Amino acid sequence: MQRTIFSTPIINTVLRSLSVTFLRVTGWTVEGTLPPGAAKSVFIAAPHTSNWDLPYTLMVAFALGLNPYWMGKQGIFRPPFRGLMMWLGGIPVNREQSTNLVAASARALVEADGPLQLIVPPEGTRSKTRYWKTGFYYIALEAKVPIIMAYMDYAAKRSGLGPVFEPTGDIEADMARIQAFYQPFKGRHPDKFQQAES
Repeated sequence: MQRTIFSTPIINTVLRSLSVTFLRVTGWTVEGTLPPGAAKSVFIAAPHTSNWDLPYTLMVAFALGLNPYWMGKQGIFRPPFRGLMMWLGGIPVNREQSTNLVAASARALVEADGPLQLIVPPEGTRSKTRYWKTGFYYIALEAKVPIIMAYMDYAAKRSGLGPVFEPTGDIEADMARIQAFYQPFKGRHPDKFQQAES
């Protein structure tokens, strides 16, 4: 995987300090820690309703000492911003090639030499969606890594890492449990966040 702000010496130390300070001054609480055995994992990023989710996610990741990569729609990686987005940990997603993306992402997790947390928004977009995408689930299942239920609650100004979820292969039952966990959390624009229907 490419070098990012999280793996760039000196810069990562400075940005971590700035992130912790900003979150504290603006009243945010960062909760949880990365559990043992989850250095390689898939993070659910929900609810995802605003462009502000990315900078806040990066700051929370710095505060928690993570080494994340995140998936974003291909459009935001166009020149002249591609290099910057990649350095921020971004991985461009072509939604028309989701099957290949799942396999490639799982392979990257398996082959990574060190810690790697892959952040995937299940809605796939910050616009209102009726159904969650399941790519994050199949990536974790194929790579045999846990799912971390990460959250951001703008109403309560709290963000962090929830419980570890081990996918069982029964996607309907597993998705129901995952969605139940996210029910209380409010995105920046709550009207754009809707749980998937069974």
